[in-house]
Amino acid sequence: MPRTKQVAKKKAASTSQPKKSAKKQRLELRESSPDPFPSDSSSEEQIPIRTISFAEKRVMGDRNIDLDFCSSEFSFVSWLDDLHLLPLVQISDPFYIKFVKEFYSNLRMVSAQNEEFAISSYVKGKRIYLDARILASILHIPHTGLYTFEHKKWPEDEGFHPNQILSILYPNDPNVHPNMALTTNKLSVDHRLLHHLIVHQILPTGEGYAKLSRMQVFIIWCILSKIEFCFPLLMLKTMVRAFSQKKSVLPFGSILTKVFQHCHIRLEGEIATKLKKEDTYNKSTLN
Repeated sequence: MPRTKQVAKKKAASTSQPKKSAKKQRLELRESSPDPFPSDSSSEEQIPIRTISFAEKRVMGDRNIDLDFCSSEFSFVSWLDDLHLLPLVQISDPFYIKFVKEFYSNLRMVSAQNEEFAISSYVKGKRIYLDARILASILHIPHTGLYTFEHKKWPEDEGFHPNQILSILYPNDPNVHPNMALTTNKLSVDHRLLHHLIVHQILPTGEGYAKLSRMQVFIIWCILSKIEFCFPLLMLKTMVRAFSQKKSVLPFGSILTKVFQHCHIRLEGEIATKLKKEDTYNKSTLN
């Protein structure tokens, strides 16, 4: 299968960068086709789209884990640890609905076609600039690895075969195939909890937990296979999609609190929304 876009070298990769094929370029451009998501070549003057109202959009909080408890009870913790992603699932900060909406309403892309993808916004009069490296530094997670995105189709990458990961996710189904219904009720507890964390911390959709998207299955494959993926870049582009779509939720509430703190935006005295008890996976909520 063709290689997907590489954001940075894998650990064992050579220093030379392979030449992009026409198929790879189509893969990158295909990301924007299913929804009104501006392409990487858009200039900052083309957005924000002021006709989109953020007043009624729901702000998503995040999920986090009790590391001591989950480490002793579940395998998914070691899977995340192998890719140095544990800090991403230990964020329990309250979030600020007013400022999350202000962040998204002022969001714009500021990178040119051949530049590293970046966004900017303003909150309380202070400019926020984010690219994959900066977001990774704030969250203490890696920014290296492959990057691809598909809204509906199966992502393509060397070594990825849908039937293989589907056989792992649905071991009792002898008839797995790429067009099967991807429901979560037959997943193991570890795979189901991993999916929950992906839905909140990596690729929020606001569509609940009943089904997996093909992109979510691909992310699970990367995690189980210990393949580096540029999660910060995926999160940034998820922010832009949330900004662009009229009916989307506004994700990464607690993660944006970390961003606001990094940018020295004063939060003292502001109205904060605390995470619910069930947002923390611990002995009480998982028993």
